[in-house]
Amino acid sequence: PKIVTGYFDVYDDVEVIREGIRIQQKIFSSKTFQSHKAKPLKIEIAECDSLTFDSDLYWDCYIRHMSTSFYHPVGTAKMGPVSDPNAVVDSKLRVYGVKGLRVVDASIMPKITSGNTNAPTIMIAEKASDL
Repeated sequence: PKIVTGYFDVYDDVEVIREGIRIQQKIFSSKTFQSHKAKPLKIEIAECDSLTFDSDLYWDCYIRHMSTSFYHPVGTAKMGPVSDPNAVVDSKLRVYGVKGLRVVDASIMPKITSGNTNAPTIMIAEKASDL
């Protein structure tokens, strides 16, 4: 099956990552980092080559072409009230608009946990076994 992740479908997501890059740059500008001659590394990306390095447009392009998910994706089938247009499942893990289907994994977490997602996912499954 074709999986469409929808990464950065919402421009706010790109802005949040770009703000993180700008914070990182401020840290790199600190006296401690400057003593190590830390500086941003420009990676050649054909789609971004025409843009001015370090401009917002450059970083937006960079983010869209260089970002990937790693080990703990969450939130792709967000749990929330029916009034939330981004919610996919209700509090009993039932998929809105689909009879007889529940989602029982980390994708229902509206936000990623601060630690590893393994234990919360096990608890989601444990709760689902009671439904």
